[in-house]
Amino acid sequence: MEPQFRFCTSDDGTRIAFAVCGEGPPILVIPTGGYAMEFNFSLPESCSYIEALSAHATVVTFDRRGSGASDRDTEDLSPEAEVADVRCVVNAAGLDRFTVMTEVWSTLVGALFAAQHAGRVERFVLWSPVAGPADALMAMAAVIRANWSDARRVFAARALPEGPIVLQRALGQGLKESYDRPETCARQLEIYAAADLDGALALVTSPALVVARERRRRAAMYVTGKLQRGELRLVPGSAEMVFPVYEPVVELIHDYMGVRTRAAAPRLPSSSTTVILFTDIVDSTLLTERMGDAAFRTASRALDERIRGAIRAHGGTPVDGKVLGDGVMGIFTSAAQAIGAAGSCVDAASATPLRLHIGLHAGDVLREEDNVFGGAVNIASRICGLCEPGEILVSQTVRDLARTSAGVAFDDRGVHTLKGIADSIRVFAVRTQST
Repeated sequence: MEPQFRFCTSDDGTRIAFAVCGEGPPILVIPTGGYAMEFNFSLPESCSYIEALSAHATVVTFDRRGSGASDRDTEDLSPEAEVADVRCVVNAAGLDRFTVMTEVWSTLVGALFAAQHAGRVERFVLWSPVAGPADALMAMAAVIRANWSDARRVFAARALPEGPIVLQRALGQGLKESYDRPETCARQLEIYAAADLDGALALVTSPALVVARERRRRAAMYVTGKLQRGELRLVPGSAEMVFPVYEPVVELIHDYMGVRTRAAAPRLPSSSTTVILFTDIVDSTLLTERMGDAAFRTASRALDERIRGAIRAHGGTPVDGKVLGDGVMGIFTSAAQAIGAAGSCVDAASATPLRLHIGLHAGDVLREEDNVFGGAVNIASRICGLCEPGEILVSQTVRDLARTSAGVAFDDRGVHTLKGIADSIRVFAVRTQST
């Protein structure tokens, strides 16, 4: 399992770090506060749990605002802001309909999102939800403010009441590394304690599965009773964290999602004929000097997200392996879909100060982990380099495949000799029928 780490920008400008791993029906995991993705993916016990969950599903998770690789200096920790963060992540990840899973005290944010986006949330899974009197959470917030070191030990002991000590210490250290300011953690607990969790749960119309260990039975039963379509499953043990004995939890989630009865998601063969779309930002070096490093990075990251979204929207797959420069590569099984995605990429760039070169070619490629290789990829890249700003150029192969199905016209731009390519290539500019 190699997670792909990305960023998106929430409604108020807060940058949210998220990760995608696995293949299959999508599940969004809204993490409990305190433990960053970097920690979860580096701790062997936690990583094994995520790997098992992503074996039959596409897992999307993120660092909540104020912690981890997301912006840590944000002041707005309200449930409304966090719901906007969730919406930002699922949109950037290209999710349409999906399962939402919450962990411990992310229950509130998950319930609010599920209630507001019922058409997108197929199922709602709640792991070990915190519910009931707010006194305990308020007391924990006071401990955090009084002695952050003691608070981390209390968190770790609650999460893993039966040890081992080495793992408890690792959890305490992970909590320390995830926050710059303990005050952020304290405020998150206070906001959860003060919120109307019962009201949020009552508005969730999606089917919901509450999963908890036997020791957490009372809170789990309470939450299940507040849900319109809730059901409860208990698993052995007392730990608040999933990963100490994760197998029965993951099996319940997979069964609830129906992944064991679905056909496996198609995988690209190790060698296959593919349509390759290659984009690159025009004059990126000059723009960096003109705009400044920070402004250019912000604009290019936002455009990168839009390009990847356009590729997915047209049935393609963004390639997450390394691409030279500021390029993004996508692969398709249809030339018409690839051309449609290219047009959407041009539209996405038009709303920014950036412009794109876009080149397309079709041919045999080799797949290796998260990247594709081969002569066809090199040709697509070279064709991209021939483009004028905002132009889409395609090889004759792509033009021949799409001339009657793409709903566009093609202007012959002649034969070109491409660097490193033995044979000359005829290219065509894509033109909409209305122009």
